[in-house]
Amino acid sequence: MSHGADVFTQRIERLNSIGIALSAEKNPVKLLEQILHGAKAITNADGGTIYSIGEGGQLYFETLSSDSLKMCLGGTTGKPIPFKPVPLYLPDGAPNRSSIVACAVLDGTTVNIPDAYHAPGFDFSGTRAFDLQTRYRSTSFLTVPLRNHEAEIIGVLQLLNARNESGNIVPFSETDQRLTESLASQAATALTKHALIDGMNNLLESFIRLIASSIDEKSPYIGGHCKRVPELTMMLADAAARCDRGPLKDFAMTEADRHELRLAGWLHDCGKITTPEWVMDKATKLSGVFDRIGLVETRFSVLKRDAEITLLKAVMSGEDRNLVEQEYARSCASLDDEIAFLRRANTGGEFMRPEDQQRVHEIAARTWIAPDGSSQPILSPDEVKHLTISKGTLSPEEREIINHHIVVTIRMLEALPFPKHLRRIPEFAGGHHERMDGKGYPKGLTRDQMSVQARVLGIADVFEALTASDRPYKKAMPLSQALAILGRMKLDGHIDPDLFDVFIGEGVWLDYAKRFLPPEQIDPVEVSALPGYRPLLAT
Repeated sequence: MSHGADVFTQRIERLNSIGIALSAEKNPVKLLEQILHGAKAITNADGGTIYSIGEGGQLYFETLSSDSLKMCLGGTTGKPIPFKPVPLYLPDGAPNRSSIVACAVLDGTTVNIPDAYHAPGFDFSGTRAFDLQTRYRSTSFLTVPLRNHEAEIIGVLQLLNARNESGNIVPFSETDQRLTESLASQAATALTKHALIDGMNNLLESFIRLIASSIDEKSPYIGGHCKRVPELTMMLADAAARCDRGPLKDFAMTEADRHELRLAGWLHDCGKITTPEWVMDKATKLSGVFDRIGLVETRFSVLKRDAEITLLKAVMSGEDRNLVEQEYARSCASLDDEIAFLRRANTGGEFMRPEDQQRVHEIAARTWIAPDGSSQPILSPDEVKHLTISKGTLSPEEREIINHHIVVTIRMLEALPFPKHLRRIPEFAGGHHERMDGKGYPKGLTRDQMSVQARVLGIADVFEALTASDRPYKKAMPLSQALAILGRMKLDGHIDPDLFDVFIGEGVWLDYAKRFLPPEQIDPVEVSALPGYRPLLAT
């Protein structure tokens, strides 16, 4: 084999190896640098530049390299390229045919110039000024457009000053041009692949955020929940991954793992899209499509009217007016006290005393005359059932409707064809209502059956709910109270004990509070006195 053939074979092999490297590179910025360095290598060029086509018909400098000037700008260097973009069209709309890179794009063809100082029709004033400043001599140029799979030009690869074996500047040969065009084709394919992957990832994440935002917008009382939970999830997960001691010292996450968990956080309540608003927004016990306390108040108004009628009839029949009016006043006062009590009972709370529940039953024994003339209980059995709810505003049936959202979440997510790097999203998102002792729902999983990420999301969901100030059935509680409740949940087997210790010991609770809670809600916290807290120890 002749020396020339041997050299050509080596260049082909180098081209193949560069193509393989381009296919493996995942960082688009590094990819551009690899394209430029690879093109310089197979043509033995001294320098080169890669341009991208931006909005407004401008060619932007992405990365620039020169061996003899020992210059690398743009890309991963962090050094900005001080040159203005090259316009494809002039201010009057005429094509910019004085620029080589612009012509390569406008004509969609390679431009090979042996000597820039003797190339009529092109404006090399900028190049000459650069040469004068740097004592460089820009001679041969090879400018190749980069086309994607749809034949659209997405950028330009420009090489400068080809060198022969002796190191002298020579024109780019026909072989140089063919090899560079081949590399440009591979490079455009690699760049397009990255653009498509990034586009799909951005579309997926935007769609996921859209779903979460629509759930938050669905209810004015949980607005922000689907946004805050992913933030707290990542704060706790990152803190756990940083731990160099304790049971979680071996837990680690790659950027891909973090991305997967973040998306799971955004999707953890996607099943709520099927939850009726009247249940999700149930601010009082008698709320449904409307708050039925208004109907109860109307009945008490009727009882007061009936008492007034009884008063007037008694006076007209000659009974003692003072005695009759005193009885009327006592009756109205009793009715006012009862309806005030029912209004308070309707608001819900953390706990309703048994004696208050009994009083609701006693009031329900009263009767009133309905519009049809029949005598009916002042409270219906269903109203009694709801007014005696011991905690919160939801009946067992309504709570089941709320809880069903997690079943829907799992069903929805498991039906999606997630790619390999996102396949754990249903498990992460679907486990935030499970308990460590197996008493959670919907699957009754135990701690050992759950991933660390799912357990992280569970704590994030609980703590966000405890500290939220936008719930209709409770006031925002002080930070110290929320942490105390969370500690008792650890002791009760509700949340992961190790992650709770990380949550407290690494100050995740305080970082979250400073970012998301109003100052008046952040009260002093005695960490060492929190129920269940155990500082992390080296193991």
